Amino acid sequence: MISAAEESVATHHYFDREFDSAAVKLLPNEYYVTPDDMMLSTVLGSCVAACVRDSTAGVGGMNHFMLPDDDSSGGSRNGSSTAASMRYGAYAMEMLLNELLKAGARRERLEAKVFGGGAVLANMTMLNIGDRNADFVLRYLQMEQVRVAAQDLRGNLPRRISYFPKSGKVLVRKLHRINDAEQIQRDEQKLVQTLAQQPVRSRVELFDTTIFTANRTATRKKVVLQGGGSA
Repeated sequence: MISAAEESVATHHYFDREFDSAAVKLLPNEYYVTPDDMMLSTVLGSCVAACVRDSTAGVGGMNHFMLPDDDSSGGSRNGSSTAASMRYGAYAMEMLLNELLKAGARRERLEAKVFGGGAVLANMTMLNIGDRNADFVLRYLQMEQVRVAAQDLRGNLPRRISYFPKSGKVLVRKLHRINDAEQIQRDEQKLVQTLAQQPVRSRVELFDTTIFTANRTATRKKVVLQGGGSA
């Protein structure tokens, strides 16, 4: 039987030629924790990713959540899959921190770098999901007394995040969407079919995931975050 933690572990392993590094790509609702010298990568619209590590223990990880926790999300933990619960920030953050502690990290040594929370569509601006996600992750880390070493939150462009847990280095690329209506339509169709099989509370979750796939091919601007800097 697959455990709750294993259900949401990212499984897309690949070799990144640009960085000459083993890598794992995180999709929405996933996390990954590792002691290895490798890269963790994801793409964010209104979603947020937290990159957290303990440099002394030599372990770090990343998550990718779609919505902040709210009063209605508590029920998702009782009767829905872990993958569904991982959409929500409180569960995704709890999962990441717990797995880091199991791997040998100490809470008082943890440092976090957080990204995303953009308003990449007019729909997302009105729904305020990006801002809510950004506010949530900062509030959660403050509550858990985890130091935020760097952040690149909000804005109106999707981001590609490349995180190296061993060094703590993060590369942030702002993605500029291109006109490729046919590809976007194919991606939307595929995502709607996939998410229709899962318990979905609202159409909010469809908007951000569409942005995630629609921006795979894009021109890129780079921002490097290392140490305590902020983009």
